[in-house]
Amino acid sequence: MKLALIIDDYLPDSTRVAAKMFHELAVELITNGHNVTVITPSVSQVPSFLEEDIDGVNVWRFRSGPIKDVGKVTRALNETLLSFKAWQAIKHEVQSDSFDGVIYYSPSIFFGGLVLKIKQVCKCPSYLVLRDLFPQWVVDAGMIRSGSLIERYFRFFEHYSYRQADVIGLMSEKNIEVFCQENSTRYPTEILRNWAALVPCIPQRESGSLRSKLGLEGKVIYFYGGNIGHAQDMANLMRLANGMRKYTNAHFLFVGQGDEVELINKMASDWKLQNFTYLPSVNQNEFKEILSEVDIGLFSLSSQHTAHNFPGKLLGYMVQSLPILGSVNMGNDLLELVNQHNSGFITVNGDDERLLNNAILLYEDSVLRKQLGINSYLLLEREFAVSTIAKNILVGLRNAR
Repeated sequence: MKLALIIDDYLPDSTRVAAKMFHELAVELITNGHNVTVITPSVSQVPSFLEEDIDGVNVWRFRSGPIKDVGKVTRALNETLLSFKAWQAIKHEVQSDSFDGVIYYSPSIFFGGLVLKIKQVCKCPSYLVLRDLFPQWVVDAGMIRSGSLIERYFRFFEHYSYRQADVIGLMSEKNIEVFCQENSTRYPTEILRNWAALVPCIPQRESGSLRSKLGLEGKVIYFYGGNIGHAQDMANLMRLANGMRKYTNAHFLFVGQGDEVELINKMASDWKLQNFTYLPSVNQNEFKEILSEVDIGLFSLSSQHTAHNFPGKLLGYMVQSLPILGSVNMGNDLLELVNQHNSGFITVNGDDERLLNNAILLYEDSVLRKQLGINSYLLLEREFAVSTIAKNILVGLRNAR
């Protein structure tokens, strides 16, 4: 099949998990004989359209205003224009036989117009990989008011995006339940897990290990990597770091970007934490090397969520056979999945005491860390392999034709 993959962020410059996941999906599809073109915005380019090759993946980049790490109003305006700018840039490249299917990723919710245009020209089906129920999570977090004009604005584009999908893949059964409760219109849904290529990183640092650079030799490193924002409730993990301060060989390393970076640094300063280090985002190769040196993979989801996300960062932890430690919103089926497979310890956000006790347990027992890490890789292999996900998406597209 000739496939168009649409996402608002892509390699090599992106440090986000979604970009890595979509690239691994593209490579897997190509390995299986399909022709793949990724369509994605570029903030820095001058021409409206550029074409390049990344690991055999054909990439079409269209010029866009900034949509990451900018103010909320600027981001909303530039995201609103994504479909318009994309189609203006690529329409001369799209013929009736260009694509047999479209796979698009949300967030962003603003690609519905572009998907519709491609479907009209190519008469092909589309598959929406829906990872984030936006704007619902920002309403849950109290960032925008339910029923407000801005919420209705976002809802319009959200549902416009859903209507262009022949199949919508959500992360879990609980997410499908929430999605169907919130949408009176019946959209075609199925479970589509997050995914990763099963290729652990073997560190090849020429300038020395991260541990030696940061003076962390002999430490048990609790690592958080990815978005540092409201949806994650980073104060939850900072309370954990504070609770572990008396364990002299425990260290918390956070790497990423987002609107709570200032918050975590302020909390670390106010509490005079000596067991905490923050580093800004790094590229994907550096990120993988960091993962190969740490001991425990951390994550957190806000207790205010009504949706049940599976953070993509967990896949990176699992690839490197790291035990998982974190907390989720009430009812999230990720808790049961990880705990039942003995791949780590997940608790409900707000139960600080249990989260701390689990952290201490991992700190004190290296054999336990090793076994849980092996189990996390086995869980990845069974549920989240990119080869399985690629097949599932293709089946969905073919059944929709």
